Amino acid sequence: MLKYILKRLALSILILLGVSLIIYVLIRCMPTDYVENKVLAITQQGADVAEDMVANMYASYGMEQIPDGAGFWESAAIMIRGYFNWLGSLCRLDFGTSFIDGEPVVNKIVNNMGVSFMVALIATIFEFLIAIPLGITAARHQYSVRDYIVTIFVMIGISLPAFFFGQILKDLFANKLGWFPPSGLINAGVEHATVLDWLGDYCLHLFIPILTVVILSIGARMRMTRTNMLEVLNSDYIRTARAKGLKEQKVIYKHAFRNTLIPLVTSLAGLLPSLFSGAIITEQVFDLPGIGNIAYDAMMKVDIPFIMGYNMFLALLSVIGVLLADLMYAVVDPRVKLQ
Repeated sequence: MLKYILKRLALSILILLGVSLIIYVLIRCMPTDYVENKVLAITQQGADVAEDMVANMYASYGMEQIPDGAGFWESAAIMIRGYFNWLGSLCRLDFGTSFIDGEPVVNKIVNNMGVSFMVALIATIFEFLIAIPLGITAARHQYSVRDYIVTIFVMIGISLPAFFFGQILKDLFANKLGWFPPSGLINAGVEHATVLDWLGDYCLHLFIPILTVVILSIGARMRMTRTNMLEVLNSDYIRTARAKGLKEQKVIYKHAFRNTLIPLVTSLAGLLPSLFSGAIITEQVFDLPGIGNIAYDAMMKVDIPFIMGYNMFLALLSVIGVLLADLMYAVVDPRVKLQ
């Protein structure tokens, strides 16, 4: 087990190096950025910007500008030097400073991650609690009314875009019925006498966003559970278990469901980054101050340091998620030996 983990960690480092190179090259290929837009806005007002100041700002993030007329090898040398300067900062856990507000990227991610994490965590818990039992029920009663109802939920979850479905729920529950606030995280200017009042205000604001994420995410999970359960239920060992006279509940949840968990564990590889990446579209619809909303704003304003640091943060979480999923295989399937 230890040898396997060390081998995967070494492979993960190579993957992260490859991802960092891809991110750096893509950023260098962007037609514009925050600094360039800022300089353009200043010059349009009639002021001058020192070229040395702009060059130093780019160089501090490994984005040293390639001079006009530079040859291929000179351009390549500048890009390679810039990449390793940025990579060296990453190894020192220095993700740089945001162009927009001058705040360190690490602090910006940590300070705005709580809301996104809470929404994603609660939505994921309800997703598993709802999708897996419904998927098992649909598989056990194939082509029944239950199966068709689950299929409808699957189609809704897969087909409807987040911005459209979120606006429907927002218009219904907030604007027409007035049961929940339409946007934001807390009522501004309202003093809460107790912690319960403060917590209740948060819950009211987060109900519709969480409901949106849950309904749109359970469809794929239900379909996966139903498909895998149907495949397992048609296996020979399930027919043997039933022929021995075992109770149906024991056949389903002890023999069939455990093998159904194997594909579900594979999907868990993307669970960890999804908890911290934020639901960008949902946060935009409900104006939540989460990391997804911050990332969207950074992309629109081409905040190079934040974009690079945020994507490397998600890449690290993805690699860790894949490693944890591989380790979970040995837990749900005794036949898997990690060597």
